[in-house]
Amino acid sequence: MKRSPQDIQASSRLVTRRGLMLGGIQLGVIGGLGMRLRSMQLDHADEYRMLSDGNSIKIRLLPPARGLIHDRHGALIAGNEQNYRVTLTREEAGGDVAQVLRRLSRLIPLSEQRIDELMEEFSKRSAVTPIVLADRLSWEQFGSIAVNAPALPGVTPESGLSRVYPRAGDLAHVLGYVGPVSDYDLSKIEEPDPVLMLPEFQLGKVGVESKLEESLRGKAGARRVEVNSAGREMRELGRQEGQQGATVQLTIDAALQNYAAQRMGEESAAAVVMDVQTGELVAICSSPSFDPNKFVRGISSTDYKALMGHDHRPLADKTVQGVYPPGSTFKMVTLLAGLESGVINGGSRFYCPGDTEVGGRRFHCWRRGGHGMMDAVQSLEQSCDVYYYELSQRVGIDRIAAMARKLGVGVHHDLPMSAVAEGIAPDRAWKKARYDQDWQIGDSLNASIGQGYVLASPLQLAVMTARIASGKVIQPRLIRAIDGVPQVAPEFEDLDINPLNLRQARAGMDAVMNGSRGTASRSRILPDEWRMAGKTGTSQVRNITAAERARGVIRNDQLPWNRRDHALFVCYAPYEAPRYACSVVVEHGGGGSTAAAPIARDIMLFALAGGLPPLDAVPSGERAAMEERHNAMHLYTPTPPQPGRSRA
Repeated sequence: MKRSPQDIQASSRLVTRRGLMLGGIQLGVIGGLGMRLRSMQLDHADEYRMLSDGNSIKIRLLPPARGLIHDRHGALIAGNEQNYRVTLTREEAGGDVAQVLRRLSRLIPLSEQRIDELMEEFSKRSAVTPIVLADRLSWEQFGSIAVNAPALPGVTPESGLSRVYPRAGDLAHVLGYVGPVSDYDLSKIEEPDPVLMLPEFQLGKVGVESKLEESLRGKAGARRVEVNSAGREMRELGRQEGQQGATVQLTIDAALQNYAAQRMGEESAAAVVMDVQTGELVAICSSPSFDPNKFVRGISSTDYKALMGHDHRPLADKTVQGVYPPGSTFKMVTLLAGLESGVINGGSRFYCPGDTEVGGRRFHCWRRGGHGMMDAVQSLEQSCDVYYYELSQRVGIDRIAAMARKLGVGVHHDLPMSAVAEGIAPDRAWKKARYDQDWQIGDSLNASIGQGYVLASPLQLAVMTARIASGKVIQPRLIRAIDGVPQVAPEFEDLDINPLNLRQARAGMDAVMNGSRGTASRSRILPDEWRMAGKTGTSQVRNITAAERARGVIRNDQLPWNRRDHALFVCYAPYEAPRYACSVVVEHGGGGSTAAAPIARDIMLFALAGGLPPLDAVPSGERAAMEERHNAMHLYTPTPPQPGRSRA
């Protein structure tokens, strides 16, 4: 179709307008580029010249502040303190790390040996990983490094936080301690948090610090920094602070814990105090202890060898890790097994001539001449062994073991502490599985008085006592609140033991303390409102031969320390309205009535009184010794924590 002159002219005008529009756009773009180029070349020449030399943006992780730990009253027991340190990144050191270290040694103490150690560590680490050269620097040292930074490529002075334990050894076994992340620690974590790779980052090694690590660790922050081609930071472009770890409140009363530690003194011992109604552990103390701050700072080989070589094992937590033959403190278990099975009742009596013969073997009572006729309450009051030898043959080991587990012995109690032991409540199946041997009657006689294969921790003995006192399936608890949210105690179920039978066991424990022939009557509490019920125990750690018995058993104080009997004691108070249950074990302490009962009595009195008890709460013959002990103590007066992240 032929186009008319008018159509051709209109089309030409359209093309011209489009060309002008495109040309205008192109001119605008070229002009904008020109202006931008001028700005880059003239106005920002120095900035872009620096970037052209190799500057880049890097993200640096910021370690979070570790969560604080308080006692039940809010007193700080694990906090953070300011720590000045210096790090070096090999990639940024300009190629001669040793020279940089020697320059630095003019500002802070760095021996040739330390420099050699650092060089070896640098050879094992990535070139981009900062290595801590020194920490806990003074402010003057920190400032001198910052001033001389241009002559120290790759060196970065840093200010951070380090863990501190204000109460030192009082709570060392409960809290544990933190330390630098090791390759072994990382091997146990499937997907390690990147913050764990930071130099000298601390994580929980044992105790609450380890068990609540993820809550206490917090979330890392980050900062955006500009670095030049040499890797040196030029400026900080942005910062996002980390999130502090959770604040944890324990059930522990720091003042009571401190008193228990001082009351046990240098003994190799353990004490546990438990709230009978809530299951809260208000004190759980192992002696002797150690200073966890030394582990945070890097314990010296001399100090560590001293701890490892100590015969009282200060690093071991005897409250939950230690298991001992419970001795006569186990007799309530055997008694309740007999009462519940119907084999005996409260009035059932057995005659004690001083020993029992079974299968040609003679089993002795602790009282050589015997006790005569004994009923249930009297058997506990005077701790007659023969009564329980006779009872065990009638009730059988399987019922005794079942009762032990019902009362908390031979079972694992879930606590955020390290290596919580299960103990042993042996029965026929256990011995067959463990030793491929049949159970013997003699095994039952030994088990009935807490000897033989029976093993229990001080924690388990406290749980056992709390359950007898309350008639409830009390479970131990150590965490009271996390970030202010209370960890509410559950409603504990009834123990499924006849209340009348429990009353028999309690009456026997009351007679131990307050009866005319009670084995612990010297450690009784006088005020009726604090009246205490308890049970002594002594567990042998050596065999006594027939020949030794014939010529007279050697007294504990005449034996080497490590061959003496363990001393045990369990108790609860007040008798009519139980509030606390307590267990004490003194390794190689001799008799439970002489070594363990007085310690438990004093600790119980402190708990009931909320502080140092009045002297008139104990028998007159005990007051002078108690006053002397108290005068020698340096008791802890807790104060509420101050706001902020550093220690109070």
